[in-house]
Amino acid sequence: QVQLVESGGGLVQTGDSLRLSCAASGRSVSNYAMGWFRQAPGKEREFVAALSPSGLSTYYADSVKGRFTISRDNAKNTVVYLQMNSLKPEDTAVYYCAADSIPYHWPARSDNFASWGQGTQVTVSS
Repeated sequence: QVQLVESGGGLVQTGDSLRLSCAASGRSVSNYAMGWFRQAPGKEREFVAALSPSGLSTYYADSVKGRFTISRDNAKNTVVYLQMNSLKPEDTAVYYCAADSIPYHWPARSDNFASWGQGTQVTVSS
């Protein structure tokens, strides 16, 4: 079982940037697709970004495409990042890191992600 811990959230202004980190422990996630999801107050959790096991392929929700970048720490292979630029008030949410349950699996569907972190709050003021 993998444990995921997110960090890096905070309160920023419109147009600012933040980098979220997701640290994995318990087992390696180097061979698993990783994803970021978010949940705003009163809304369902939604997909944000995913990264293939190789780290070479990504896909994003249309709402964040061109502004957010998901990446993996190649040296450690246990940390996944979400670089968020040009933040907007509608990006305000709790952001969750997730790991696919199947190794070497790509593309990963949202329901493939079985391990979740506790979330980190991102608040963007207008």
